[in-house]
Amino acid sequence: MISRATAEIVFAGFTALFGVVIAHGAREFGVGWSASGPEPGTFPFYIGAIITLASLANLAGALRGRWRGAEPFMTAQQGGALLRFIVPMVLFVIAAIYLGLYVATALYMFGVMVVQGRYRIWYAALVAIGMPVALFLLLEKGFQVSLLKGPLEAALGY
Repeated sequence: MISRATAEIVFAGFTALFGVVIAHGAREFGVGWSASGPEPGTFPFYIGAIITLASLANLAGALRGRWRGAEPFMTAQQGGALLRFIVPMVLFVIAAIYLGLYVATALYMFGVMVVQGRYRIWYAALVAIGMPVALFLLLEKGFQVSLLKGPLEAALGY
């Protein structure tokens, strides 16, 4: 079991390192003022510095409260709820890469509505077909924004 304090310490360390990397990388582009104003790395440098300082404050808070008890970071029930959210999203991304965004959206909507939402199959199928069609009409036809397409769209000539 991972305690909440351990998770907070590890994550604060990770975000502090992230902030240091941002600030260090921004120095390549120049930090400070030039004749024409701020150099390109100034804003990212300060954002990295703020992230680092905030992370160090979180780390200090986690270390101060570490010995107050072994409160779990996540219960089994919370972990299950998280997995029920993450697994379908990962499968959606994989499906979008191989089947295109519209087909992946239909599969995701149908699966989540039937398995998690316990909707009737006919209703889930109606939404699962209607949503990608509506997105296609709005984005591809209305705004002329092309999204990731797969073999079905290629077979239909899009």
